[in-house]
Amino acid sequence: MTKDQNIKYLFEPQSIAVIGASNDKGKIGNAVISNIIKGGYKNKIFPINPKGGEIEGIKAYKSILDVPEEIDIACVTIPAKFVLESVKECAAKDVKYAILITSGFSEIGKIEEERKLVETAREKGMRILGPNVFGIFTAEASLNSTFAGSVIPSGNLGIITQSGALGLAMIGQATVGNVGLSAIVSVGNKSDVDEGDLLEYMITQDRTKVILIYMEGVHEGERLVETLKRASKIKPVVIIKSGRSTRGAMAAASHTGSLAGSDAVFDDIIKQCGALRAENMMEAFEWSKFLANNPLSAGENTVIITNGGGAGVMATDACEKYNVKLYDDFNHLKTIFSPATPEFGSTKNPIDITGQAKAEDYIKAFNAALHDPEIHSVIGVFCESSRFTNEDLDMAVEQNYRQFKAAGKPIVFGLLGGETVAEYTREARRKNIPVYEDVYAGVEALGAMYSYKRYAEEKEDEVADFKFDVAAVDNIVYNARKEGRSFLFANEGQDVMKIIGISVPKSIVATNIESAVRSAATIGYPVVMKVVSKDILHKSDAGGIALDLENEQEVISAYEAIMRNCRARMPRAVIEGVAVSEMVPYGTEMIVGARIDGSFGPIVMVGLGGIYVEIMKDVSFRAVPLGRREVMEMIKEIRSYPLLLGVRGEKTRDINALVDTIIKIGSVIRNCKGISDIEINPLILYEQGMGAMAVDVRIILSRAER
Repeated sequence: MTKDQNIKYLFEPQSIAVIGASNDKGKIGNAVISNIIKGGYKNKIFPINPKGGEIEGIKAYKSILDVPEEIDIACVTIPAKFVLESVKECAAKDVKYAILITSGFSEIGKIEEERKLVETAREKGMRILGPNVFGIFTAEASLNSTFAGSVIPSGNLGIITQSGALGLAMIGQATVGNVGLSAIVSVGNKSDVDEGDLLEYMITQDRTKVILIYMEGVHEGERLVETLKRASKIKPVVIIKSGRSTRGAMAAASHTGSLAGSDAVFDDIIKQCGALRAENMMEAFEWSKFLANNPLSAGENTVIITNGGGAGVMATDACEKYNVKLYDDFNHLKTIFSPATPEFGSTKNPIDITGQAKAEDYIKAFNAALHDPEIHSVIGVFCESSRFTNEDLDMAVEQNYRQFKAAGKPIVFGLLGGETVAEYTREARRKNIPVYEDVYAGVEALGAMYSYKRYAEEKEDEVADFKFDVAAVDNIVYNARKEGRSFLFANEGQDVMKIIGISVPKSIVATNIESAVRSAATIGYPVVMKVVSKDILHKSDAGGIALDLENEQEVISAYEAIMRNCRARMPRAVIEGVAVSEMVPYGTEMIVGARIDGSFGPIVMVGLGGIYVEIMKDVSFRAVPLGRREVMEMIKEIRSYPLLLGVRGEKTRDINALVDTIIKIGSVIRNCKGISDIEINPLILYEQGMGAMAVDVRIILSRAER
């Protein structure tokens, strides 16, 4: 069985074996088989226990090899020391999927033992889910092969979780929050089956309307990115990720590397895939519940209807924060809402129907919004008053919600008040009505819907396919490796830039003062000088850079100073010489980087450049390959993007040249297997139409060919 084996067998098995099934109520093997029976699974169940007999009223077999029929999946619940033998027997029996509930493998350092399990399974084409999982629930087959302690409600939310304990907690939260599940699967150690495999099923399964993923680490990131992009075009995907680690920064030899060790990479790439990243479990469930139970709006014109001016302002602030666009055609709003608004109210958005509003006033305003084709979604905000009873709330909220849902218009409600409001809110939420005691929470859920809608409706971005002489770059890398270097010298980095068509300053490597003077005269003043040494990556830190040198005497002084500084600060460094380069004209300093990320493979980075890049951290990331539109999106994400549009009389910068540069180095990192990091800092960006110049290029080689 290959990686592309039909994952449907895992979710819709015709037969299941439980290895380690038991009549002992204290054992996981009993919990699993009891849940399978109680869950209403209609197909064949085979308990496996060396004692044979009957377990929970079903004939038990001493070995899975004794079962006379085919088996689609086997749940393994026996101690770790017996699991390998069990996997061998399952593979020999041609079981399609083995679910290893047993723990005690890579999560406690037994990596080799886990690897052996997968190798054994693959020899016979069997796939492994786990080890260290709680099992699988799938509503499609009425199968609950988990050891969860409660009944799992069926519904439209599919959950993939790396943590078994959190998965069991999610089942509890789903029950309390009246969120029905189409499936919940834990991937545990992800020795074989991972999120990408499980997504392949949930993408196409009609019952699943929304997918929620809890992750601790990314496995096969390039495949995950591709699968997530496809999934998010079909249905919403909400992701929670723990472990906001910076471990990648510790060993990084470039700004790109250190910044890429941050959580920002995951955040940006998940956004690139169209998935919605939640900060916590509560947020994830709120979004999932809203997305599963409410229609996508036809457009983005949103109206706030409230009985309190302050509450309306708060809702407006929330809309700005969560990118919910308020409808601002004042004349049209006045025409639509005047009949429902007192003279001392306001028909500007937010629509303030004032504190004297009764349920019928809200209904009148809601009806106006409901039947107006220019209004696509509504936020109803209620401040508790003596004019409202629970019955009034029911009229104003539930009845309108049903009407809006039937009409395909999303509506959320923020109810602000005391015990009466809190009591009603709890009751309404049990009916899956989007009612919130905090207006921000409601607007956030609406914002998540709009974020998903924008991605789902966006046209496919054609991948920018840049061709270059890969062999020429590989040859430069090969020669550097022959000298035992792990990076390219500045002049070699410039040669790579020339191969891919990125402008670089004129530069000559000088090995003594005389050649430095001659090089400066050849290039033309002013010039820049930088130390060339395989032992000095960060030249400015070592005092190995001199700028704006205007004449011969300054070149001589600079050469001597560079040598003195570098020998004092890095006495063991082998200095090859000094690169003498033209002093490039002033422009906007950017940083452009590319690297092989430990999780996602080839990625690119862009941001405001210069010596403060790691302090400012004004950067964004994307996985490659990618198209021009996506590159523009990543550029627009940086806080300093307005600088590129021209400030204080400056002209717009050549953003197209920046896009081209990102695409080009993205192509190099994908196609040149000997390179792990590329960084251009600074890339000087000139006025529109004037291009860009790579002033300082740093290229680090991979430890081994990829």
